[in-house]
Amino acid sequence: MNGFIEWLEGLNEKDTKVRAVLRRSLAFDPGAFVSAYPYVEPFLKGEDNFWRREMLYLVAGLWAAHWREGRSGAPLPIGKACAAHQVASGSTSTERRFITLLDSDPNQLPNRLRQMVTLLKEQSIDFNDLLKGLLYWSDDQKRTQNAWARDFYRNLNNETATVYRNKEEISE
Repeated sequence: MNGFIEWLEGLNEKDTKVRAVLRRSLAFDPGAFVSAYPYVEPFLKGEDNFWRREMLYLVAGLWAAHWREGRSGAPLPIGKACAAHQVASGSTSTERRFITLLDSDPNQLPNRLRQMVTLLKEQSIDFNDLLKGLLYWSDDQKRTQNAWARDFYRNLNNETATVYRNKEEISE
């Protein structure tokens, strides 16, 4: 899947209308907004894998909605981005939303993922990694969901421990 986000970035450099069209596509089922076809279909190169096609359209729309000029920081996998958001915001609802995302069936996934990416507006997200995980979403062993959960809880625990250590140092 290497190259899809770079493909979109290249299209965006030539015409910023790309982002507007792809953002608009999020109001439709993935792959159902005809105006987005010129930006995703050439990357598919005639493939007939329905799930892959839907996920490319979904990630393209999410990328466009999340895109910010000059965003700083290395892009984070979705689990790490959620953990960073929870620590930064102090909101425990992030974890509930994250668990709900992980428990999504394929029909619920686009809506829940749109909500999560919107919540993470301050975080830099690795959309290549997101797409890679989504392509295997329906795996019987839930490898994607397990990997995202590991990222979330490992980073949440590390970040929380760092915050508490820093507070203790300040109070001493």
